[in-house]
Amino acid sequence: MNKNRHKDLGLSDREVLEMYEMMLLARKVDERMWLLNRSGKIPFVVSCQGQEAAQVGAAFALDRTKDYVLPYYRDLGIVLAFGMTARDIMLSGFAKAEDPNSGGRQMPGHYGQKKNRIVTQSSPVTTQVPHAAGIALAGKMEKKDFVTFVTFGEGSSNQGDFHEGANFAAVHKLPVIFMCENNQYAISVPIEKQLGNPRVSDRAIGYGMPGVTVDGNDPLAVYEVVKEAADRARRGEGPTLIETLVYRFTPHSSDDDDRYRAQEEVKTAKEKDPVVLFSRYLKEAGLLDGEKEKEIDARVIQTVNEATDYAEKAPYAKPEDALRFVYGE
Repeated sequence: MNKNRHKDLGLSDREVLEMYEMMLLARKVDERMWLLNRSGKIPFVVSCQGQEAAQVGAAFALDRTKDYVLPYYRDLGIVLAFGMTARDIMLSGFAKAEDPNSGGRQMPGHYGQKKNRIVTQSSPVTTQVPHAAGIALAGKMEKKDFVTFVTFGEGSSNQGDFHEGANFAAVHKLPVIFMCENNQYAISVPIEKQLGNPRVSDRAIGYGMPGVTVDGNDPLAVYEVVKEAADRARRGEGPTLIETLVYRFTPHSSDDDDRYRAQEEVKTAKEKDPVVLFSRYLKEAGLLDGEKEKEIDARVIQTVNEATDYAEKAPYAKPEDALRFVYGE
């Protein structure tokens, strides 16, 4: 194993430890939300578990001071890396007035935060793809130097919105990165019943853009391809389609019964848990030992505990607030 892979990619020791901590934070926030849901305290969870490496690796490859991100509902790792906090996520889960996404109006997993350039999405899947192309076009017209990064599942890649957004971005050579998080299931529909060609990235050639498939369990591999796509976009060479191969460890959401897939399949997938694999890399690179691991774990758990306590005690929106932002005031 190359212990200096991260350095070869231009990442410092500090940055890869930050990546690991961000992946762990996403996992622990997610696990806590499931406990809160099952104890009747929050209504809904849509999970990132198993997809953290693809999300955090991609986010670290972007310029988080100026690029725009249009996440899909599973992208907890991305929005945390772009500046949302565990407290923000918990306020959304509890539907409290301070929820930065929607003031408690929208179901969890619908991220949006203007100050961090996280563009809100709607519940119908894939609408964020043409939005990403539109924002990139506006940036190009105004000669602004930013890239838009949009994510979606492989089920969404079959929607018209994906094809229209990809074609438009390619025609106008827009600085967009399309990243498909292929987790093998569109809710209950397995990939072999969704796609005639199992590689989503092969669709790129039809639009005249590069397409690449990468191991989504490896944050450094994802970092490398997203960084390349971002550099290409900034040079004015247009969009890229990236497919990250991942697996979701949980049911589609807290309302889903996932007996449509064999539990043995899930167990096998968990042997490639991206959080565990990345901690192993950091240990072999001499950056993580038992003591450092405990220190990071304790810090993450404290963050999650504080976020949970704060959000649970925070006030709900007033009933009359339902009328705010509906009509001009």
